Amino acid sequence: MALVEVGRVCIKKYGRDAGKKAVITKILDGNTVSVRTSARFKERKCNIKHLEFLSEMVDPDNKEQLARALEIEQARIKQ
Repeated sequence: MALVEVGRVCIKKYGRDAGKKAVITKILDGNTVSVRTSARFKERKCNIKHLEFLSEMVDPDNKEQLARALEIEQARIKQ
């Protein structure tokens, strides 16, 4: 099972968003990904060492799935 893949739900371990759920939206290089978190929905770069991967997968382009995975209201999602 590849852990670092687009759509993987994870939990941030460090930083301002520590303890919050996040979804990987892009893989930038071997150590860095772009994520959206439930605290600050704007895409942010994140080191993969700062993430705890969960078994859950979602489609990052689907607003409904993304809102359910991040446990936020769908109205907060602006794409």
